Amino acid sequence: MKTLLLAVALLGPVQSVDVAVQQAAQASRAPWLEPVMRGATDTAKGPTVLAAFLAITLFDAAAGPATIKLALLALVPANLAVEGLKRAVNRGRPDGEHKRSNASFPSSHAANAAAIAWIFSRRWRRLAPLFWGLALTVAWSRIYLNRHYLSDVLAGIAIGAASGWLAPRIAERWSRARQGAAKAVQERG
Repeated sequence: MKTLLLAVALLGPVQSVDVAVQQAAQASRAPWLEPVMRGATDTAKGPTVLAAFLAITLFDAAAGPATIKLALLALVPANLAVEGLKRAVNRGRPDGEHKRSNASFPSSHAANAAAIAWIFSRRWRRLAPLFWGLALTVAWSRIYLNRHYLSDVLAGIAIGAASGWLAPRIAERWSRARQGAAKAVQERG
């Protein structure tokens, strides 16, 4: 019971900030920003991301495929965490939609954008501000379009960044394990 009371006490201020930011974002909407924000949201959708991955693989034959493998490796845990949390938390969206399968918390757009920004920034360091600028624009577009609260996108960014950080470490462990297995086979053979 004490844990529940503590959780409620901590969530009150978060909800207040969420509502204040949502109201400010909705009050600042402008016709010229609508296509910009919708375009930002669309950059984080599956078909657009896959097209970008294909283009990178084709135009950077040296490092593109390895970078895309890492990006995909980062997206798997990010999406597993996001979808699990969406179903567990079941938070309604600020626009009033309320479906467990498409709940508001956390933002998958923000998580995916942050995971990709992390991986791409690691590969193309000089372009890191561009990648993170795009990721933050995607995250803000979700608030602007009244689909998420601030805490939804902040949690999504944290999940995506953590997944982006984790992906190269997982890939390195798998690589060492494969090398060890290959060496063991050579020694036996």
